[in-house]
Amino acid sequence: MFELRLLCPEDRIEAVSEALDLLDALSVSVEDADAQTDAEQALFGEPGLPPPKEGWQRSRVLALFANEAAAQEAGRLLQVQDFFGGCKLLGIVPVPDQDWVRLTQSQFTPVEITPEFWIVPTWHEPPAQARQVIRLDPGLAFGTGTHPTTRMCLRWIAQHPPRGQRILDYGCGSGILAIGGARFGAARIDAVDIDPAAVESTQANAQANGVQLNAGLPDQATGQYQVVLANILATPLKLLAPLLCSLVAPGGSLVLAGILERQAGELKAAYAPYAVLDVSDTVDGWVLMTASL
Repeated sequence: MFELRLLCPEDRIEAVSEALDLLDALSVSVEDADAQTDAEQALFGEPGLPPPKEGWQRSRVLALFANEAAAQEAGRLLQVQDFFGGCKLLGIVPVPDQDWVRLTQSQFTPVEITPEFWIVPTWHEPPAQARQVIRLDPGLAFGTGTHPTTRMCLRWIAQHPPRGQRILDYGCGSGILAIGGARFGAARIDAVDIDPAAVESTQANAQANGVQLNAGLPDQATGQYQVVLANILATPLKLLAPLLCSLVAPGGSLVLAGILERQAGELKAAYAPYAVLDVSDTVDGWVLMTASL
């Protein structure tokens, strides 16, 4: 395979990328041309907020082609287009053949929740000290155990085993929290999400882990639960305050994540009519908030 490399200003990225797709590029990626220099610009937004900019001032566009002739033809055709003004062809370079599956898998290693509780991809052996293991591979739904919010929720479950209890994973994503509850003895588990793909992912992951649970859309969360977990984001969590609190049985626990440290006060205020929220864990600027009802 061969990689066509281009240098483009911010306002040309979309047109050039679309043209490369039409020219049968196998993949197109965009990266900051000024990365690791004094001119580097951070380009990201906080969860729930739009990014401060749509693109970098100067970007490298990398397009992968099956052979050198296709890459050369794409470069030639691009250079005669009006929208290519301000862009530059940096060159065409061969890309060594790689085992892309193995390369991708190497980026995902076992994740420690506690010294005895681990999230382990199917292509890895569990660590020797693992006593509880969730087998989970990266997929379309959120929740592989690598994000601080997921780790904090799972750590709470390990520290407060829901043995014999009815629990709810609201906004289940991959179903990882529901599966974690099962690993620590929950008797009945409901997992709900507004995304049908997340419901399917949860069902598949539960089956792969030998776990029995009920997965479905949010209207399937009925009655009350000894534990209600919701790892979403601050804004929907605020809107869901009356609903989530109504689903917690007397004496039960509410566990919320997806909250930045600076948002903790907003969550406390939103839940004040129904429950007293406290920060019970924090990792990398994210907090876990819990309440007993």
